[in-house]
Amino acid sequence: MSAPLELEDAQARLLGLLSPTPARACPVDESAGLFLAQPVIARRTQPSADLSAMDGYATAGEGPWQIKGESRAGAPFDMVLGKGDAIRISTGAQMPLGADAVLVQEEAQVDGTRLPATEPPTARFIRRAGLDFKASDTLLEAGTRMGAAQIALTRAGGVAEVVTHDAPRVAVIECGDELARDPTSCEPHQTPAVNGAMLAAMARDAGAQVRPIGPVADDAEEITRAVLAASEDATLLVISGGASVGPHDLVKPALEAAGFTLDFWRIAIKPGKPLLVARRADTVVLGLPGNPVSSYVTGFLFMVPALLRMAGAKDCLPRAIPMPLARDLPPGGGRREFLRAWWTPEGLVAAELQDSSALTPLAQAQVLIDRPAHAEASEAGAFVPAFLLETRTYA
Repeated sequence: MSAPLELEDAQARLLGLLSPTPARACPVDESAGLFLAQPVIARRTQPSADLSAMDGYATAGEGPWQIKGESRAGAPFDMVLGKGDAIRISTGAQMPLGADAVLVQEEAQVDGTRLPATEPPTARFIRRAGLDFKASDTLLEAGTRMGAAQIALTRAGGVAEVVTHDAPRVAVIECGDELARDPTSCEPHQTPAVNGAMLAAMARDAGAQVRPIGPVADDAEEITRAVLAASEDATLLVISGGASVGPHDLVKPALEAAGFTLDFWRIAIKPGKPLLVARRADTVVLGLPGNPVSSYVTGFLFMVPALLRMAGAKDCLPRAIPMPLARDLPPGGGRREFLRAWWTPEGLVAAELQDSSALTPLAQAQVLIDRPAHAEASEAGAFVPAFLLETRTYA
């Protein structure tokens, strides 16, 4: 039996099997959650003219000034100011030709149509044309995920349609004789099925369209039928459970019967060692462990990056951030380990219970602490690499 793969090697092999989904034009207002297949180029300059950044008076030359009119947002003053002229101006209103400064409302002492020079106006309160961007600037790079801010920027750039990748399609197959579909009705020998719903939620957060299947019985023929049905309309199949050793290893023979070839099996991390990847033409299977925490951690480290790769994301893999420990950590074990932890004002606190079936500390966790194999003890205050448990920090 070959040695388990290191995490980064396994991630690279999985991502190398996948390609981005097809690209097509999409109305920008409907693009939320999708990834750009082409950059967004500005078709206009923002702002398109000099604007006032404050309520007050636009002035020309030195004071005192004679007030000639008003400029409001959407209703500019259409005459040229001469030296000694001023107009009332609103925030966001266009500066008139000839104006070179703004006197803010709070510093103005108006006497009828006369504006005394009690305080000096300043050009600091003028938003110059092109302050934000200019026509032909690249506003967003290909691979960027469209969200609220990106939609606003695109519309501001005069763009109504963007080219995005289709949302990836994934089937989540949950296996296990012990699983009850209805969490309100479990026999003593059963446990509520949680992995399928958990992984489906993670996949949707990554922008995927999800087809949940199961629970499927621990039977190789049943698993084969589920895989064949799922592969009809999904290019990534995620299987939770059913992978073990000896006679209880059901997924590998089921995949072989469905025409899939194993690419690799087992990775050198804890939790999550019994992970497999198989392929048939353009369809890829990602087999995850059945323990809920193991399934979550490997879903975070493998399924979500795979979906982001398919969705056309510029950056697919999560980034570790150095964070300080609030408490000491004991020496680590023989495998690279991902500890569930949360943030306090003093730093990270790792959950005392790190069992791969324990969902309470997982639900409380905000980060995964990444500890190398055979890690030495770490004292409070030491910085450790940690992954934020938020999928949209990936891309």
